Amino acid sequence: MKAFWPRLLTTALTALFAASATLAGTVHGSVINRTTGKPIPNTDVDLLSPMQGMALLASVKSDAQGQFSATNDAIGAGPVLLRATYQGVSFNAFLPPGRPQVDVEVFDVTKDPKTIAPSSHVIIFQPRDGKLIGAEEYNVKNSSQPPVAYFRTEGNFEFAIPDKATLQNVTATSSLGMDVRQASIDKGKGLFAIAYAFRPGETNIRLSYELPYPGNSATVKLPATYPGMRILLVAPPGVTLTGEGISAAGQEQGMNVFLHDALAAKGSLAVSVSGVGSPQAAETSDGQGQQAQEGNSRTQGQQVDVAPPRINDLKWPMLFGLVALFALGAILLSRKQVVVAPAAEEEDRAPAQSKKAAKAAHQQSSVEAVKESVNANLDSLKEEVFRLELRKQAGTISEEDYAREKSRVDKLLRDLVRG
Repeated sequence: MKAFWPRLLTTALTALFAASATLAGTVHGSVINRTTGKPIPNTDVDLLSPMQGMALLASVKSDAQGQFSATNDAIGAGPVLLRATYQGVSFNAFLPPGRPQVDVEVFDVTKDPKTIAPSSHVIIFQPRDGKLIGAEEYNVKNSSQPPVAYFRTEGNFEFAIPDKATLQNVTATSSLGMDVRQASIDKGKGLFAIAYAFRPGETNIRLSYELPYPGNSATVKLPATYPGMRILLVAPPGVTLTGEGISAAGQEQGMNVFLHDALAAKGSLAVSVSGVGSPQAAETSDGQGQQAQEGNSRTQGQQVDVAPPRINDLKWPMLFGLVALFALGAILLSRKQVVVAPAAEEEDRAPAQSKKAAKAAHQQSSVEAVKESVNANLDSLKEEVFRLELRKQAGTISEEDYAREKSRVDKLLRDLVRG
């Protein structure tokens, strides 16, 4: 019986890769309105290559049933971004290498600001080259029912940066993954906005700025754009953060973590920052965080400046790349515990006369579980390869790290085949 599992895994892998090779160069899909659940006919769909500077691979139109098909030699050989415009808003989907089918999800668009609600706020400080780099992340939730997308051309998400700060970069990341750079709208007096289509689910808005740091110290006044959110502050070892209401919360991922209660409307938080930080800690956060950030990945947004520039334009993701810490923020701010009953307890409850039936059902479910596991693991490996290639193209990973990660993924694939 033991030989059955490797054969099943090998058969599933062979069939999947054979199908991928057969369909290389062609993609089929549908444009689906998730607000109504209906397909969208006569909609333009552009296929773009992130590996070729967002070069246009094909432009097609969905038919009366909302379906489309496109052919290009580059499809299947690398990741592809699909963009469909609906109600004046562009919605994106990503097609990993080797996958011949994809649906582009669009939503009815609303201008109601109550559609979204920021739920957490993380702020990171890192001294660098005589400057103080600040990075912030807002986690924004869209729980609309029926599901709709929130968008305003004049700007629909506002954020404030400290006095004397120079805004460097703003990105948005939805559940689809990769950071999409956003154009900022200057509202004056340190207030900015972006015009972004917030899909249902969670979106992370990340921004970075530079501050003067004379004598390796500064007092930073952080305005509360969205009151009622507890604030998580992060700094590397060697950097001290002090201020009224700020309490230390230990270390995570080699970084010092601090908490502050939610600010009132129009309130502000004054943070005294001093020190230069540990070079080793900064280097560690750079390497680990960068991978964590991009490992979070799958993206969407109405802009298609998806392929990030080189390292100098990725200052805060490259400095901290602390999505692991951003995730930590959510954990610290609201902890939940999940208890799973052991399978053995469930089996013990079964009446004795049904043991044989339960065993047969268990064997059948095991086969199905293996099939599901194969598909899940393959999809996971494909996504890893997808993200890895994007990082290489973006220049956010060294050749050495790329080779090491590629070797690791290859080993996982071999292990999966051997069962």
